[in-house]
Amino acid sequence: MRRFDWDCLQAFLAVARAGRLTVAAQQMGVDHSTLSRRVASLEASIGVQLFERRSVGFLLTPEGERLMTDAEAMESLALRINARLGDPSVGLTGTVRVGTPEGFGTYFLAPRIAKITAMHPDLEIELVANPRMFSLSKREADIAVTMTRPSQGRVHAHKLNDYALGVYASPQYLDTHAPITTFQDIFNHPWIGYVEDLMWSAELDYLSQISTSLSPSVRISNVISQGAAVSGGAGIGVLPCFIARIDPTLVRILPDEISLSRSYWLVTHADSHDVARVKLIADFIRAECSASGLFWVG
Repeated sequence: MRRFDWDCLQAFLAVARAGRLTVAAQQMGVDHSTLSRRVASLEASIGVQLFERRSVGFLLTPEGERLMTDAEAMESLALRINARLGDPSVGLTGTVRVGTPEGFGTYFLAPRIAKITAMHPDLEIELVANPRMFSLSKREADIAVTMTRPSQGRVHAHKLNDYALGVYASPQYLDTHAPITTFQDIFNHPWIGYVEDLMWSAELDYLSQISTSLSPSVRISNVISQGAAVSGGAGIGVLPCFIARIDPTLVRILPDEISLSRSYWLVTHADSHDVARVKLIADFIRAECSASGLFWVG
């Protein structure tokens, strides 16, 4: 068996996680033909086929599945060694990917990124603000902000903040529909909520917490579009107060009768938790959340 290098193993991991050569090449910042050669070189070196090349993408063979475990272990070791080098000039360059829910990433974190980039201009930040869960073990993100504390995996979790949610409508909607002065009135109005099979966290099931009798007539997959639909007068809906309060076209309904709360957690993988650039961004997010206490209340 010929020797293979670390670049080939990294290429294997990237393709295995992305499932497509072009996507993996873009993530690694190399040409897709280069990535293909590295994967082929690795297969030749160890004498087995690691992927099935199909029209839908690259699928791991049983041998590839077995190598995946060892390759991730080697990757984790490399991360720990890098973290222990302790050279700040090295640690504060490179890229940190932060995966967050779309509301947190768009309305809280994105407006504050300039603070950290001004202090560390050589640090690259990738903010992925999508309505989904992020796998730290698959390196989909270096840092994840979640709505629940992870119950498994080799991760570090830190509670950021509780935040309030309320029921909102647009002034135009309220002027042209039956008044909402009591809790019972909410059952006479159309609701905006989540597409059930695209609800990426059980914490998003707000309506059942208000009443099991409520069912949305308009279902939307993310909170930003839900806010736009409420603002446009499509109905009433539950929105985080930190998002709704900055939109003058939204009015809170029955704040004393209906008030919900959820939490945000900051999660890092055990292997990269102490990497200087990851620690810097994680500490920055925690500090910003702590300093913005009033931002999260109803």
